[in-house]
Amino acid sequence: MSVKHIITLTNRQGMQIKLSNWGATWLSCIIPVGEEKRELLLGCQSFEQYQQQDAYLGATIGRYANRIANAQIDIAGKHYQLTANQGVNQLHGGKQGFDKQLWKIESQSNQQIVFSLISPDGDQGYPGELKVTASYTLTDDNQVNIEYYANTSKCTPVNLTNHAYFNLDGETENILAHSLKVNADYYLPVDATGIPGNDLVNVTEGDMDLRQLRVIANNLLTSSARKITGGYDHAYLLDKSKSVAAQLVSSDKKVTMDVTTSYPALQVYTGNFLAHTPNRHNGQYANFAGVALEAQFLPDSPHHPTWPQPSCFLEPEQTYHQQICYQFFINQ
Repeated sequence: MSVKHIITLTNRQGMQIKLSNWGATWLSCIIPVGEEKRELLLGCQSFEQYQQQDAYLGATIGRYANRIANAQIDIAGKHYQLTANQGVNQLHGGKQGFDKQLWKIESQSNQQIVFSLISPDGDQGYPGELKVTASYTLTDDNQVNIEYYANTSKCTPVNLTNHAYFNLDGETENILAHSLKVNADYYLPVDATGIPGNDLVNVTEGDMDLRQLRVIANNLLTSSARKITGGYDHAYLLDKSKSVAAQLVSSDKKVTMDVTTSYPALQVYTGNFLAHTPNRHNGQYANFAGVALEAQFLPDSPHHPTWPQPSCFLEPEQTYHQQICYQFFINQ
C-alpha cells in the first residue's frame, strides 16, 4: 500500500484525534475546553512537511527509540553495525526508521486504528525480521491508549514509542509555563551528544527533581545537567509503585494530561531544538513549542544490561507488548 491516509477517531466527549499510516503518526489531538476546540499536539500542514522535518512529530519510533552509542550492538558474541544518523551514534532507529515507513492499516473503527509493519532482517543494521503492530484507541473518558506488539525471527533490541509533542495551552508559542511532574527518583545524565554514562543518578543531584509539579521554565538552563542539552532531554527511571508516570498541566490550568505506561522509563524532552520545524499555519515552531513525554526503555540499554529494568532484547520465542496511555482532563 503506497497511499498515505488520514484517519480520524472521535469519542462521545467530542474529543478527536487524527492519525496517518505514514510513520503510524499521531497528527492531531483536539479536545473541547469550554467553547474552545483546543489543539494539544504539534503538527505540520502537509505530508511533504512531515517527510522533511526532523523532529519526529507524533511519529512511531523504532526499531530502537532514543540513542545507541556508536551505532553498534553485540548479541551472543556477534557484532552488528547499525546505521548512524546522529554523528557516530544512532538515534530513533536510524536514517530510515519506523517513522519514515508506510504502515499497513490492519483494522479501523470510530475509536480505534491498528497499524502493522514488517521490518526485514538487516533493516538499519538490526538482526531479525520484526513484525510490529501499533494500535491507537480513543476511549470515552479521553484516553489515548497506544499498544505495541512485536515478534522477531532473531534476538534483537526493541524499543518502540510515540514522539508526540504536547502544548496543552493550544497553539501558543511555548510550553515554558506548563507544570510537569514525573514520578521518578533517578535519571540518566548524558553528554553533549545525548549518550548516557554508566550510572543512574538521584534526581536531587543536578536540580532534576520533578516529583512535585514544577513549572518547566523554573531554572531551566541553570542546572549543569540541563545546560548540556539546552533544556530537558533526559530519561527518568520511573517509580513503578506509582500508577501515574507523569502529569502535565497547561499554564491556564484548564487541561491536565496524565501519562501511564508499562515501560520502565520516560524521556522528557522540552523541544530544545524545535526551531524551524514547520507548523500547521505556514510558519515555523520555536524552541520549546512542545514537550515530548516518551515512554521507553532507558537510552543505550543494549550496552547497559545491569540497569534496573527488564531486558530490551526480544527473543524469537517471546512477544513484545508495551502500552502507553495519555489521558486528558478538563478543569472548568
